[in-house]
Amino acid sequence: MYLVYILLCVFALTILFKICMIQFSEGDMWRAKAQAFTTKVFEIEAVRGNIFDVNGNLLATSLPYYEIGVDINAPSIDKKLFNDKVDSLGACLAGLFKDKSQKTYTKLLRKARRDKDRYVVLKRNVSYKDLQILKTFPIFRKGKRGGLVTLQTNKRERPFQMLAARSIGYVQYQRRDTLKVGLEGAFDTTLMGVSGKRLMQKIAGDVWRPINDENEVEPKDGSDLYTTIDINIQDVAENALLKALVKNDASHGCVVLMEVKTGAIKAIANLTRTDSSQYTENLNYALGYPTEPGSTFKLASFLALIDEYNINLDEKVNVGNGECMYFDRHMKDSHAPETSVLTAQRVFETSSNVGTSKLVTKYFTKNPKAFIAKLNAFHLNVPLGLSIPGEGRPRIKQVKDKDWYGTSLPWISIGYESLITPLQTLALYNAVANNGKMVKPRFVQEIRRNGNVLKTFEPEVMSEQLVKPQTIEKAKKLMEGVVSNGTGKALNITAFKVAGKTGTAQIAKDGDYKKNGTTYQASFVGYFPADKPLYTCIVIINSPSNGIYYGGLVAGPVFKEIAEKVYSSSLDFIEPVNIKQPLLTKAPATIKTMNNELVTVGKSFGVKVGSESNENTYVTRNMADSSRITLTPVNLEGQLKKGIIPNLQGLSAKDALFLLENNGIHVKLYGMGTVKKQSIEAGQKYNKGDKIVLILS
Repeated sequence: MYLVYILLCVFALTILFKICMIQFSEGDMWRAKAQAFTTKVFEIEAVRGNIFDVNGNLLATSLPYYEIGVDINAPSIDKKLFNDKVDSLGACLAGLFKDKSQKTYTKLLRKARRDKDRYVVLKRNVSYKDLQILKTFPIFRKGKRGGLVTLQTNKRERPFQMLAARSIGYVQYQRRDTLKVGLEGAFDTTLMGVSGKRLMQKIAGDVWRPINDENEVEPKDGSDLYTTIDINIQDVAENALLKALVKNDASHGCVVLMEVKTGAIKAIANLTRTDSSQYTENLNYALGYPTEPGSTFKLASFLALIDEYNINLDEKVNVGNGECMYFDRHMKDSHAPETSVLTAQRVFETSSNVGTSKLVTKYFTKNPKAFIAKLNAFHLNVPLGLSIPGEGRPRIKQVKDKDWYGTSLPWISIGYESLITPLQTLALYNAVANNGKMVKPRFVQEIRRNGNVLKTFEPEVMSEQLVKPQTIEKAKKLMEGVVSNGTGKALNITAFKVAGKTGTAQIAKDGDYKKNGTTYQASFVGYFPADKPLYTCIVIINSPSNGIYYGGLVAGPVFKEIAEKVYSSSLDFIEPVNIKQPLLTKAPATIKTMNNELVTVGKSFGVKVGSESNENTYVTRNMADSSRITLTPVNLEGQLKKGIIPNLQGLSAKDALFLLENNGIHVKLYGMGTVKKQSIEAGQKYNKGDKIVLILS
């Protein structure tokens, strides 16, 4: 019995001794071996979807980059192959990457072979182009049997760099949260796709190598986003804004151009001065930063006056010397009035603070709630509910608020004691341009996957009729008067009429009047052409520092430059020349083709293809015979020689340019692909030196 007890004690002590040996003496060795056999399933990032502008130009894309490793002890790499090619492989790696010498790379490969390492990292962040070169190197050219191991990562790139950068946005993964900005953030789930799975093995250090050549689960790439932004207009808007900011030594500014009927944002630029006095897109002022709007708000006041009381634009207002008192507060116009009595029309045209406030207090002082109710009905007190995150929260002071004073009504009427985002102001002006229909600003047109449309974003109507039709007519007359005979005279353009309103607001620096004092905000918002509005635009310049701060002089030139360039380059504004003359020729769309190739392609689809010419030529389909495709030669060059514009639809940009430029016609192209629309109608006469605009699709 005692012997059994002794044996059990010895056995227990032996086990305890062995545990101590493993824990303290051999622990590092066993832990290293355990780690060597650790496997883990890693997520493989899907290729993020692209973001395009309205014409198919790439705004954001994911470029693949690779971690390059080598399993130099792969069974297919025998001793002879290694010894014969290792020096050449080292030389090729040194020549491609230029970060190490041939000797260093060769030494690295020999050491891995000697130590029987199954995975050695050669280079990270290798481009796709360099990867294709790598695959031609000695040993690696054996393909999967050549020991080359690649791990793909994706890097987001914006081909147009700063253009619309903040609105395009980004997604930044942080420890506790994910920062989502702009369209990238708003449509993150749509763009990101579905991650794949890959089984990896941990080897020496913290290096992981794939166990299999293929992924266990292949990633599913994200869908593509087609925006409403036109990168050509965006470029114009951003450059015009930048010039104004530099000229006026301003701290920041924004520009937004919107399509009247649809609310589609064609351009949105936000520029901020950095410490180095450069300007960059890092804050979305147009969407996220409500401020006191100043005089551009007077449109809302006049809409309320006209819609509620149908005031006459000839109504007389006594503005005196341009100064007045409301209780203990002094209100003053920015300049002395032309006469002591102004009509309501002239009050608006000259942007009289005194005149506007007197009209509002005359009609609404007994019922300020009615005035505020009108402003709320204009959707100025709530966010627009845009697709892009980060929209600022506006504020229209309510009568019941604790900070409502006896002076609040007159000051609100001229754009103070309220907080409005530029996009909200733009939406209100756009509603007037759109005959009372208020549409929500929108940034996205479609979501596509592999070229197939998954979702289309239609215009969203916020109010079918914001105010009465007669109110709209009077409001348009007011805004046209600002440009023709008021504070916006500098925006008079010969080719077309503009309507809008200037604004000059005195605002707090960094949001604190008492601590930081005040500065100015210059603005202009309006639409063009005034007689048939197609676009609405707002320009805001903050803290101009060169002594000029009026909206018409600081923001107005930006609006004018954008309007003129958009007008001159858009087919929407161009009437076909000689439209009333009869067409000299008519023809269906044209293509340039190789007849033999077309016949071959037709046979593969079981379609009979015939041609009236055996030469490579421009051809069009003969519609007389519906049972077969018959191609008829078209003498485009001959038509041009006779001074007649042919039907260019279906031609590639290259062919259209060749034909037209060789005949003395200046060509401007928009978009990509083949000709879809032309500014000079087919069959019309032309003169050398004429300009033609071609829309490609």
